Amino acid sequence: MMTTTLRAALIFVSLGTCCLIMRKIRQSKMQIESAIFWIVLSLVLVVYSLFPQVADFCSGVLGIYATTNFLFLFAIFVLIVKVFYMSVHISQLESQVKELVQRIALDEKMRQEKEAEKTGGAHEK
Repeated sequence: MMTTTLRAALIFVSLGTCCLIMRKIRQSKMQIESAIFWIVLSLVLVVYSLFPQVADFCSGVLGIYATTNFLFLFAIFVLIVKVFYMSVHISQLESQVKELVQRIALDEKMRQEKEAEKTGGAHEK
């Protein structure tokens, strides 16, 4: 069973996270796609804190004796999944940056070669 202090802390942290995310979206410092994860997570925590029976049921189904242990396990699992997807996204971005740098280098080389042809042709006349 969850204590009143834990329930209050979950509500406070969840609503604070929602407010922070909304502010970052309004300031254009966070994309909506990234913010959805945090908003959903905070709403799930609000549900767990307002209806502790849900968390008690989930911990019972999973065979976890203490609801607080379930909540910690849930948070750790969700954050590990988030880190995994962020790692995949970072890898994709690194590949895109590498490809863009290579394209820019080729374009710069081609531009320099064209300039060399123009100046070389002007000196021959």
